[in-house]
Amino acid sequence: MANLINESEIRATWSPIIESATGINDASKLAWMSSYCHNHKLYEDASTMSLSPGMNLFGMGATTLPNTQVNGVSTVNGSGDKAPSLLPLAMQVAAQTVGLDLVPVIPMAGPMGLLSYLDFTYEGGKVEGSVAPTYIKVDETLAGVLDITAVSGTNGDYEFIGTSRIDGKSIFKVGTIDAANATVKADLEAKAAGAGETVELVKALNDHILGFAAVDNDGNPFSREAGESTPDKLMGLTLFSKSVSAETFQVAAAVTREQVQDLKQFGVDAVAQVEAVLTNELTQSINQYILTKLRALGKTNITNAMEINGFDLILPASSALGGGGETLPSIHRRILSQMLAAANLIANRGRRGAGNFAVCGPQTATVLQSISGFVANPMANTFAQAAGAIYPLGSVAGINIYTDPTMNWADYSVTVGRKGDGNGPGLVFMPYLMAESVQTIAEGTMAPKVAVKSRFALVEAGFHPETQYVTFDIKGSWDNLLTLA
Repeated sequence: MANLINESEIRATWSPIIESATGINDASKLAWMSSYCHNHKLYEDASTMSLSPGMNLFGMGATTLPNTQVNGVSTVNGSGDKAPSLLPLAMQVAAQTVGLDLVPVIPMAGPMGLLSYLDFTYEGGKVEGSVAPTYIKVDETLAGVLDITAVSGTNGDYEFIGTSRIDGKSIFKVGTIDAANATVKADLEAKAAGAGETVELVKALNDHILGFAAVDNDGNPFSREAGESTPDKLMGLTLFSKSVSAETFQVAAAVTREQVQDLKQFGVDAVAQVEAVLTNELTQSINQYILTKLRALGKTNITNAMEINGFDLILPASSALGGGGETLPSIHRRILSQMLAAANLIANRGRRGAGNFAVCGPQTATVLQSISGFVANPMANTFAQAAGAIYPLGSVAGINIYTDPTMNWADYSVTVGRKGDGNGPGLVFMPYLMAESVQTIAEGTMAPKVAVKSRFALVEAGFHPETQYVTFDIKGSWDNLLTLA
């Protein structure tokens, strides 16, 4: 099922329908939802049911679905129940899933696909090639063998440049390779007595090396005559593909015939109500799945940031407040500063841009709302002070704040992240079918049953996706964040 028309035609066709059905008018969300709706419609058009002879004799029979496919054909027949794939239901799931506001969305046209991404490396040669690379990165064991200094000997010259700011591995400049060894990898294996330690090229976007384009390791430029006579060092472009397959969330509900009949007297469509509940269940499941992944990556980023000795925010108790005009709101305002620090840490480690969203619990959200108009230390924000704000809460200094109502009231963790465009590192949501609804009639009672399934992939794309997220806790010797008592 290929997209046979271009993206502008797809968006022109579907955007008015989506906006009318869901009220969404955000340009980026309309773009990916239009692409998804186009793929979903292709799926619906291609999914026609065929009935084998005899399968519908003697009434409806037991409710079964066709399965065990061979070459795309079901070898075990199902019952004659119609199994529609409801696009309006899928649109509602997509519209209500706020987790999709936090990660880029790339719709899949089928149940599997490839997600491609690229990286740049300092080359000049290959680790296992006849021409040696300019720089290499090695783990701690091999760095110990090379002695973390300018190393020369029978196995070649390796000059220590520094450590990677992402994973802490040691970076060496490659000098002369011993003639007995054909490649850098063979040379280092001989140096390490066959320990088989890992050797890799240095990624330019992660670890910038001053000396690569300069005359020396301090980053000084070439003189004119030296620039004319010195060959350029080479950078390499590497393209990677990651196989992606759709995973599934599924849920079902049933109503009795009496419920269908009696609720009609009050103008209530029982089946429609059931579908609404199932849609909400899928939405909440996808939201929590995305948030769980975001928080885990945020903690990994802090753990790997070796120069940081803890990133949690420690607030004093209100009883410890001293003079100088410090008040409870001024203490609470430190939470905003910590969010900004997390956003800038993302820019520092990920080098793609600062964090642009944050997710917090209900009590933390209450504190942020309460200080939105705090004048002593003003900070530009759009926080709503009306109770009941769930998604989103507002924004501060370019960071959109979201509340997760499923978090415990006493959970003071905050996750700050950067939503990219899908071309850089980070989480990427790839929907195949946001909601497929199957309606059947139960044998015996003849009561309707509705099953809804959502199929998608949540992919950790690129190199070091954790650098796009930071998770920190708000701590202190108090029982309640609102009062710090």
